Amino acid sequence: MTAPLTPPDPPTPYDPWPTPPAGSHLAPGQSPPVRAEARAAVGRAAVVAVLVAVAGVALGLLWLWLSPRIPLISDDTAVYLKDSEGEEAVGADGTFALLAAGFGVVSAVVVYLLRRTGGIPTVVGLALGGLLGALLAWWLGTSLGPTSDVVAHAKEAGKGVTFDAPLELNAKGALLAWPVAAMVVHLILTAAFTPRDPDPDLQWQHPGWATGGAAAPYGTAGQPVQGQPVQGAPGTAAVPGTPGAPEPDGAGPDAGTRARAQSDPKGPAGPQPPA
Repeated sequence: MTAPLTPPDPPTPYDPWPTPPAGSHLAPGQSPPVRAEARAAVGRAAVVAVLVAVAGVALGLLWLWLSPRIPLISDDTAVYLKDSEGEEAVGADGTFALLAAGFGVVSAVVVYLLRRTGGIPTVVGLALGGLLGALLAWWLGTSLGPTSDVVAHAKEAGKGVTFDAPLELNAKGALLAWPVAAMVVHLILTAAFTPRDPDPDLQWQHPGWATGGAAAPYGTAGQPVQGQPVQGAPGTAAVPGTPGAPEPDGAGPDAGTRARAQSDPKGPAGPQPPA
């Protein structure tokens, strides 16, 4: 003899992810809302990246103008540093890093003021645009600066004549000053001034709180306090003295009248007729 098989559970009538009917599709020209929002965010991020990268032209010109020059001198046989203990090369790298960090701060403030909502695509576009702008500034500064052909430049200058060395960026890590500064400043501005979304857990209210206000804690506004019995609940006795509880025997304003009526079987004496 075999045990009876348990029938499977009936399917639930509500399906949160129903299967679309066969042959159904979106109307022409329509797209899911999430996909449309993602495309708009990516488009805004691309615009931010392009505008920030174009600002690299200004960075390159400022670097070319403000960076110190490295003096060289030739004796027709070799080219030497005029000041072997000079720090002009380090100064050029530092100038680029400081200018790039300043451009990162300015670009982050401008992007935040234009797009206060922020978002990951905007931050990515800001960082990518800063990196492209730094690369553009590096290329522009070295291209417009002194020629990189030191030998030809020495022959053109002549023997014993000081000329400038080509502008170079030896510390390649300075290229990250712009995107890093932009991301840090944008993160600080977003955390400090962007209003946060309300917490859904803090908005939840018990239905019984309506009489006591939205901020009434549990145990007030008609709600039972922890440790006290609930009136009328199964298995609990009414507490004397509470609203709705019956008065005990021998208590109440008419307790004396009831006691005299019970002791005199004829009832309370009424008014006697005149003699």
